[in-house]
Amino acid sequence: MIRLDGAVETAVRLEVADVIADVVSTGTTLRNAGLEVFGDPLLVSQAVLVRRTGAPESARVDQLVRRLHGVIIARRYVLMDYDIRDDLVEKAVAITPGIESPTVAPLHEQGWSAVRSMVPSRDTNRIMDELWELGARGILVTSIHACRL
Repeated sequence: MIRLDGAVETAVRLEVADVIADVVSTGTTLRNAGLEVFGDPLLVSQAVLVRRTGAPESARVDQLVRRLHGVIIARRYVLMDYDIRDDLVEKAVAITPGIESPTVAPLHEQGWSAVRSMVPSRDTNRIMDELWELGARGILVTSIHACRL
């Protein structure tokens, strides 16, 4: 057994190893390197934030919790932007209601508006299809790295 750090998926290609054990659950990096995931996980884990019972309130801890929460939410959503005729804005907003409410702004082209909304990432393609069928154009999807809600 040889302990490797860093990009262990290259060890097979470099003929340093016949098999490797990686510490992440998705296997995406391994598949991208042309490797195949096999067998059951060696260990399943999760991160937990713990505070001692009766610990005094702390602005720094509250800030950390907000930051962590923002990253967790950001991983579940994407930002969707699109252009839509003004007479279709209400129907489009029904498809992309956002977390609180989408941003709607007039475009330079009379009769058109730009809409920006957070949508669940798992629904991205379905929502894009619905918007396209409605008449939306210039549909863009952007990853969100962090947010505060």
